[in-house]
Amino acid sequence: MFPIRDDNPTRHRPILTILVIATCVLIFFYVQPTDEIGSAEFLYENAAISCEILSLEPLTIDEITSGDCGVVGTEAFPSKNILESVFASIFLHANIVHLAANMWSLWIFGNNVEDRLRGLRFVAFYLGTGVAATLTFVLMNPSATIPLIGASGAIAGVMGAYLILFPRATVTAIVPPFFFFPFRVPAVIFLVIWFATQFLISDATGSVAWEAHVGGFIAGVVYASVTRRSLRR
Repeated sequence: MFPIRDDNPTRHRPILTILVIATCVLIFFYVQPTDEIGSAEFLYENAAISCEILSLEPLTIDEITSGDCGVVGTEAFPSKNILESVFASIFLHANIVHLAANMWSLWIFGNNVEDRLRGLRFVAFYLGTGVAATLTFVLMNPSATIPLIGASGAIAGVMGAYLILFPRATVTAIVPPFFFFPFRVPAVIFLVIWFATQFLISDATGSVAWEAHVGGFIAGVVYASVTRRSLRR
């Protein structure tokens, strides 16, 4: 299912959610190269890669060309900061569809979560669930040499928090490519179904980092569950 909107008004303007969306859009259109080769080099130089995170060393040229982690050779980008790449990946996207889908989901669920967390707490939560999502992917794919990009892991964390904080809200959704007529469903049902489908797409495609989605979602659920009482106050 894909969300169209939710019936859950906020008390404050979601400034930080808007800033995150604007940052991702600006990076995609004005920082990331548009040509295929330039884009690939940019992502290898800046995005998180499992093999690099576990070894704390940049990939070698041979690791990139062969796809095998652990191949000794000359480092492709020796000045790459591995720690920074974990955070940078949260703001990078593969194409405009990837960007649009993520930013739309962030807008629908992020404004309400920000309304509860407020200020730097929301920023720390967003980045923290994004890192948790990345590390989940790394642990389940330790030898991967492909850049991991996208805000979907952090957004999954936002959705996990939304499940705990606003289970009775209503979400209007569609089910592409099978059902494009919008229908309303309780947030708890929408989000549980969304979470369950992540395990289904694991067998359907190798291009979706479903492990990151699962890790981010669980991190969001845990955080909101632990802090729910204080957030309500």
